[in-house]
Amino acid sequence: MAMRREPHVLVVGGSDSSGGAGIARDIETISAVGVRTCLAVTALTVQTHDAVIEIHHSPPSMVANQMCAALQANDVATIKIGMLATAKIIVAVAAVLRKFPQVPAVLDPVLASTSGRALLEAGAIAAMKRDLMPLCRLVTPNLIELALLVGSELAMDEDGAVLQGQELLAVGFDALLIKGGHASGPRSTDILLRPDREPVRFATRRLNASMRGTGCMLASAIAAHLAKAKSLEDSVREGKLFVFEKLQECRLNNHNVLRPAKQTHFPEFFP
Repeated sequence: MAMRREPHVLVVGGSDSSGGAGIARDIETISAVGVRTCLAVTALTVQTHDAVIEIHHSPPSMVANQMCAALQANDVATIKIGMLATAKIIVAVAAVLRKFPQVPAVLDPVLASTSGRALLEAGAIAAMKRDLMPLCRLVTPNLIELALLVGSELAMDEDGAVLQGQELLAVGFDALLIKGGHASGPRSTDILLRPDREPVRFATRRLNASMRGTGCMLASAIAAHLAKAKSLEDSVREGKLFVFEKLQECRLNNHNVLRPAKQTHFPEFFP
């Protein structure tokens, strides 16, 4: 019974049989921050570190029921949302968020795997922007995801990324964290955008390393720190530092999850 009173992060996302991303990475990260987790599984996937082989979607009603059961069973302080797979699942998740407006949600808009396999069906981006993103406390796109959400070309520099982010904020979003991992230069800079406030930049030294699941890790770390009652800005700062330290640790240890960066293309999402 004591466990029920501890703050939890409800993780909504897909499995990854390799353990490199998805809910496995989410649980690992949130636990490392010192917060408990509960789950709503949106999809089962068969994956290695190099490829997604199979994807089986959960029924939308099952996803919603898992969320409601987790929210009823535990003191859920934050919801972290990852892979959603279909427009119907997006609508189902949004319906639950409307029932629990007091619980902040962090959305990592997972559109494709590192290997390039689409993890969100064509046409579902519109549902994500319309039904889900306005309900979230924070959305964390990388530069590729940002361009796809805006329906534009990839931003060429930080100023271009900020303009694209502000275009999304104008739709009515609460906050946006633009991840700079796909940019170039000696510093990896993430940019927090909020309406009527100056952008806040979080920069670390860019490491010559690549690791699967860093997007999951960042959003989960932010959600965990929000669950510990930290401010949004402090939670982003702590999440950024957490990811940097894990990358540095893996680089130093030559861990087997480190892999060469890959060129990723998303032809499914362009008209």
